[in-house]
Amino acid sequence: MDEKIPAYLYEKKNNVKTILFTAFFALLFINLFQPFGSRDWYPGISDIRYFAFSSLIILTGMLVVVISRMILMAYSKRRAVLYWQYALWILCEVVSMSIFYTLFAKFFPKGGVGRDVSEIFRQSLFNTALVLLLPYAISWLYFSWKEKSVLLANMEQEKALDVHARTLVAFPDEKGDLKISITLENLLYIESADNYATIYYLNKSRQSHFLLRNSLKWMEENLTKDTPLVRCHRSYIVNMDKVKILKKVKGGIVLELDAENTPDIPVSKTYYESFMYKFSRYTV
Repeated sequence: MDEKIPAYLYEKKNNVKTILFTAFFALLFINLFQPFGSRDWYPGISDIRYFAFSSLIILTGMLVVVISRMILMAYSKRRAVLYWQYALWILCEVVSMSIFYTLFAKFFPKGGVGRDVSEIFRQSLFNTALVLLLPYAISWLYFSWKEKSVLLANMEQEKALDVHARTLVAFPDEKGDLKISITLENLLYIESADNYATIYYLNKSRQSHFLLRNSLKWMEENLTKDTPLVRCHRSYIVNMDKVKILKKVKGGIVLELDAENTPDIPVSKTYYESFMYKFSRYTV
């Protein structure tokens, strides 16, 4: 009970959803079960007028919850809300609404003046607890399920990224013969010169390179789809996961990689838009 309540219980959007759902539930409750003998307050009243009348009562009573939730959100910004505090907060909401409905049932309807206040309050406390606690519990279960779903999706995404990082990239020569395979997490960049490409990668935390007879165009067409590899210059393909700094200089944009003794990789105007599009995807 001394633990902090989860954030979804005091987030603004979730509180708005909770209030709206509670008001809808309360409206159904009072029209279906007609508590406090409310259907007999005005004999002969039509169902439509009773619905409108009960709606007004419910909406007025829900002001207690609205004010309470506004105070809770303001309080949660300054300090943590513990479970026992939250339970006490809800109890206060139930009691406050019960007092409101007790006073209403006592003094507003015809024949209410002679009714016993303690009996009205007892009924009001029971019905108000149902009206609030049931939709609250349903809302909490939904928000908890939604949060766990998001966490699970994030875990799956992280797992996929981890698998993705360990993916082997195969480099064949121009004849199609496999010459070397390197994991994405170790691949730094590829530099071309004429019909040859030099592949720079990490091998036991030290930078190594491999000269391969193949074109950068072939690699762009076959290795960059659904991977962090992106062509940024007519002479370079870079691993986006290894880009540490994107820096604007006089001549354009250069990339600094997260590895020692690597040169700045230029981004040319020809590949700027395609590079920035992929860069934005891999840095979100």
